[in-house]
Amino acid sequence: MDVRRAGERYPGGEPEAGIVSRHAFSFGPHYDPDNLRFGAVIACNEERLAPGAGFDEHPHSHTEIVTWVVEGELTHRDSTGRETVVAPGDVQRLSSGAGVRHVERNDGPEPLTFVQMWLAPLNPGGTPGYEIVRGIADSTPYALPEARAMLHVRRLRPGERTAVPDAARVYAHVVRGELRLAGEPLGPGDSARITDARDLEAVAETAAELLLWEMGP
Repeated sequence: MDVRRAGERYPGGEPEAGIVSRHAFSFGPHYDPDNLRFGAVIACNEERLAPGAGFDEHPHSHTEIVTWVVEGELTHRDSTGRETVVAPGDVQRLSSGAGVRHVERNDGPEPLTFVQMWLAPLNPGGTPGYEIVRGIADSTPYALPEARAMLHVRRLRPGERTAVPDAARVYAHVVRGELRLAGEPLGPGDSARITDARDLEAVAETAAELLLWEMGP
């Protein structure tokens, strides 16, 4: 298990424009050839947008983009003409296919925090696609067969335990709270990259929220 702390994330965004980003993987000007991906995961970005701030229209291709809102509401618009508002508890997926453009903004009155995870598809290209699942439950994993991956959301009460999926690779990201994963203490923004996960569990020390990507070889 390879633990990466929140303080090790690469800083990004435009703080003067109300955008603060923290990148877990090599990203933009922070090129690190030893930190390009883990399994299918190629980015795990923590984004904070002040009211009225956002990312202007920009392109993506050959990437599965999954977004989890922590607090506030995210307004999404893309080049297919779609516009949605993503709230905490919703899972949004944008399959960029051979190419798509989108806008992400905080059009609400409160600060917005979200986690955006990019995964490499098994078969790049194709037609862009979009899906949003409202109010996903802990007991309902979100399948992403395009990347041979599955997202598990775990909301834990203090002292509660949860099993880590047995898988060739598991990427764990702590959204909030304090917990122990396989005995290792983790806090908000910390992550763990687990190879050949077997019989592991997480134990919450406070109320906590954990995202787990289960991936094949």
